[in-house]
Amino acid sequence: MGSTLDRRTFLKHSVALGAAVGVPALIPASALGADGGVAASERITLGCIGVGGMGRGNMKNFLGLDECRVVAVCDTYADRRQTAKEIVDGTYGDKGCEMYADYRDLLARDDIDAVMIAVQDHWHALVATAAAEAGKDMYCEKPLGVSVEESQRIRDVVRKKKRVFQTGTWQRSKKQFQQACNLARNGYLGRIHTLEVAAPGPSYVPKYEGTFEPQPVPEGFDWAMWRGPAAEKPYNPGRVAWPDWYLIWDYCVGFICNWGVHHLDIANWGCPWVGTEPFEVACTADYRNTGFTDNVNGWDATFTYPDGKKMIFKDSGKLKQGCRFIGDEGWVHVNRKEITAEPASLLEVALKDTDVRLTDSTNHGADLLACMRSRKDPVSDVDAAHTASILGMIADISARLEQKLEWKPKAERFKGNREANSMLHREMHNGWKL
Repeated sequence: MGSTLDRRTFLKHSVALGAAVGVPALIPASALGADGGVAASERITLGCIGVGGMGRGNMKNFLGLDECRVVAVCDTYADRRQTAKEIVDGTYGDKGCEMYADYRDLLARDDIDAVMIAVQDHWHALVATAAAEAGKDMYCEKPLGVSVEESQRIRDVVRKKKRVFQTGTWQRSKKQFQQACNLARNGYLGRIHTLEVAAPGPSYVPKYEGTFEPQPVPEGFDWAMWRGPAAEKPYNPGRVAWPDWYLIWDYCVGFICNWGVHHLDIANWGCPWVGTEPFEVACTADYRNTGFTDNVNGWDATFTYPDGKKMIFKDSGKLKQGCRFIGDEGWVHVNRKEITAEPASLLEVALKDTDVRLTDSTNHGADLLACMRSRKDPVSDVDAAHTASILGMIADISARLEQKLEWKPKAERFKGNREANSMLHREMHNGWKL
């Protein structure tokens, strides 16, 4: 999208000149704003990096929005690329969608304004920072990488390059979560002293049941690229199956972070002290040991804040899934299925004109596109994504060390614990580095 009036004016004249002499004017959509005068230029052009299950769902959401046009898809699986292209071309009635096996080739296109990123977690930092460096705005799946350091790097590069960044914590675009957080933010629960947060963990089990010996890489799959910065290991379907890869430390912190990020984000949205005040955290966990899986299985964490405030964070086998805000004057609990409260009259509260209203977003993708035009932060901006991501990572570090840890949010370090601070970093392999 155009950044200066002078450039847009120049490009309008270029279009006119091209038409006059009969030469096609190949002007990228990124060069023209909504006032460009050419209908096609008003649409934001989008490339989709990672078009498996989640990525394909995100892509279909964008295909349903008139404000943008998907022009390219990228994946390490040839069949996924082809399927995604067919969906895109079928939607638009042409053959215009290009396919890429390497995300860097897609990012090199000047005519792409934004990217949707839905690759495995261990790739998030590399792809998102490269997209920001390439001048792309983005919709990036959560969490922000597999270490606190990776999350910090995404945040810092996005802010430095002034990119618009929406993460996949889409619960913020759902009315029941907005209602719960508005009640919490505006004092309708009184002083909030306890948060209860729970997300699925042990309910996800590996699907792969074959041999765990090395296997030939299937035709049309780039295993080396899929593995990328993770430790070099021989190919086996059990490493890449769903949900198996979520359960393997090489590719994901585990559901304590990857699933936990959703409801931790809501806790932080409703009570910003969750991410801004120092805390102590103590977490216990058991670990997976089937096949290649080795991540946290179930967990039980307590975050203790100044003035005795607490956030209890467990897997949903131990606590009702969702986020519960508990105050001196009542509580509200919200998840994807329902919102409940005590007293029930809290759900009938009409916000006053003077109350905080967190957002009016009802579509996460549409919110990104609107903010690309306004250059404002979307509802799930990079700072919120960073906070929600690292809360789960911090709990995981406490569990692995079997220690109570003290977190200093301004420094983004643990107090007086060298071993814990060393775990804020994750090594990259195979020549990849941020």
